[in-house]
Amino acid sequence: MYEDFYGLRDKPFALSPDPRFFYGSKGHRRAMAYLEYGLQQEEGFIVITGEVGAGKTTLVRSLFQSLSGKPVVAAQLVSTQLDADSLLRAVCLAFGLEVPGGDKALQLRQLEHFLHRTRADGRRALVVVDEAQNLDMRAVEELRMLSNFQSDHGALLQSFLLGQPEFRRILRSSQMQQLRQRVIATYHLGPMDGGDTRAYIEHRLTRAGWVGDPQLRDDAWVEIHAYTSGIPRQVNTFCDRLLLMGYMEDCHDFGAEQVRSVVAEMQDDLGGGRATDAAEAGAAAGDWATAPEVVTEGVEERLRRIERYLGINYKLLQQSVNVQREDQKRLGERLERLERYLVSSHRLMRQVGSTIKKALGVPRELS
Repeated sequence: MYEDFYGLRDKPFALSPDPRFFYGSKGHRRAMAYLEYGLQQEEGFIVITGEVGAGKTTLVRSLFQSLSGKPVVAAQLVSTQLDADSLLRAVCLAFGLEVPGGDKALQLRQLEHFLHRTRADGRRALVVVDEAQNLDMRAVEELRMLSNFQSDHGALLQSFLLGQPEFRRILRSSQMQQLRQRVIATYHLGPMDGGDTRAYIEHRLTRAGWVGDPQLRDDAWVEIHAYTSGIPRQVNTFCDRLLLMGYMEDCHDFGAEQVRSVVAEMQDDLGGGRATDAAEAGAAAGDWATAPEVVTEGVEERLRRIERYLGINYKLLQQSVNVQREDQKRLGERLERLERYLVSSHRLMRQVGSTIKKALGVPRELS
């Protein structure tokens, strides 16, 4: 919606992971270095943890992109409360093996044959498990058992595990001792600092075709980092909302005031409106002198938000009308071309018919 307004060729802050927009912050570069180290070792487990929205899935997509042309057959598995039997079948399916359900022995045999064929072809197999904290203990143990597949040249299957911080607690449990012995590296992906947050935003904008519009002032960067805590998904959500506000209010220059306005709006949308809460607290405390002023500020903020929503709906309606007008114009042009074509075809057919009649000697009165 705001892409055309700012001259962008793509949506810069989409929530879906996209390797094109991967930014190597200090933490992400280090996490990627651990994954690349694991690939060099060709065995063992690499564990990467991070908060929700820290960029783990984007990290995996970027890793897979870097594997193009390398002798690695990689499969990604997003675990959703998998038990041991479901995990084995999910691993088989992730590698493209059509295996029947319920026959674990057959599944293991087919997977082992696949791993041996892969190694015989000069390649090796890698499975990346995302959201690993959803695996139950038996499923994690099943994954460890799969690492026992060996050839004369070493392990046939390598595993990377990515999960939220609670997966670290799972690994520390007494049942996970054998798995911990096979973990060759682990790293926790934390939030970005202020410098990386700014560079991350500018990187995504540049990837989308940004040439300086909009501009963000220094005080805006401070407020953005304070609100988002440097977590990539939160940064994307906030910046998308900020640019939307700029589009609705014809704003090309953002400072701390605009950022705080959007912060208050988003908090209010989530039921955390500070003005209303403050008014209720003031009234409850008997602070009658300040409560009306706070209530007025709350009403004004709600009116501004309503105006923004009305403004965006008006602009959407304008876009729809313009599209319809363009469609009608294109339709009219197509109809005119068809009419000209039909007239020309009719004339041509009459000429052809006249020529044929002359050639056959048909009298004019019969034509």
